[in-house]
Amino acid sequence: MKSFAVIGCGRFGAAVAKVLSELGNEVLAIDINADAVKDIAEFVTYAVEADVMDESTLRDLGISNMDAVVVSIGSNIQASIMATLIAKELGVKRVISKVHTELHAKVLRKIGVDRVIFPERDMGRRVAHNLASQNILDYIEISPEYSIVEIEVPDSWVGKNLKELKLRNKYGVNVIAIKGEYDINVSPTSEVIVKDKDIIIIIGSVEDVAKVEIRVGSEK
Repeated sequence: MKSFAVIGCGRFGAAVAKVLSELGNEVLAIDINADAVKDIAEFVTYAVEADVMDESTLRDLGISNMDAVVVSIGSNIQASIMATLIAKELGVKRVISKVHTELHAKVLRKIGVDRVIFPERDMGRRVAHNLASQNILDYIEISPEYSIVEIEVPDSWVGKNLKELKLRNKYGVNVIAIKGEYDINVSPTSEVIVKDKDIIIIIGSVEDVAKVEIRVGSEK
């Protein structure tokens, strides 16, 4: 069992806290709003109403002992920055912060945040990729340079093996898995034949993945 603290229990923070708890982890939820604390209390291990800009309060709550802290504060950028800074100064192993703007992200990176998340931007990109081609089932940006995409194979790929498709040679991407109707083949060999309705999961640079999306989208 791991222990996490989620600071800020709005829609995003509450969702993170609930899923972490459902996965069997110990979760401490913190918010300055009493109603938010009341709403999340039944889903987590502990729920506390507290001022996250007070270092002594976060220290007393045992933040430094957490495996990771998620700072999910909404519009109060000052509170987000202070909570992130305090968590890092208290020695938290990993701090992940929700941000709204590039400037917000830049400030947090300067003070040592381990990862920033743009929920609205990232979801917007996923929706756009899905809309651009009905074959694109999901799009995950794992860094500014690389992404993972789930593609329902187009008709022209069916019956061919990965060697024949030459996805790496043509587009520079790697196939990391193929999901069939009843199973999933992780790290498939070049001899694996693609079947109708299979889903291919590829990884590559944002530019290379886009080439595949354009190619697949042009078939529909």
